[in-house]
Amino acid sequence: MNREQFFQKLEKDGYPHPVEVVREPNGSLGDHTHPFEVIALVLSGNIELTVEGITSHYQAGEAFHLKHEQPHSETYGPNGVHYLAARK
Repeated sequence: MNREQFFQKLEKDGYPHPVEVVREPNGSLGDHTHPFEVIALVLSGNIELTVEGITSHYQAGEAFHLKHEQPHSETYGPNGVHYLAARK
């Protein structure tokens, strides 16, 4: 997915304009939740998300979605991760 396709999806699905997020190389966040639903597009680097015991890997050009208050953990690759995140 490219930026244009991502922005079209956000508009279609009623998400607000995204914010840029940058996370450090080899960093992580343990189990936590967010008080919002999020859809994100990875711009560079990579991120692993573990949700309900299942780990998924995302790299540049791939999008991920987390539900409101969905428990998950995050791990960032050796180059960290840079992504656009739209929250509602």
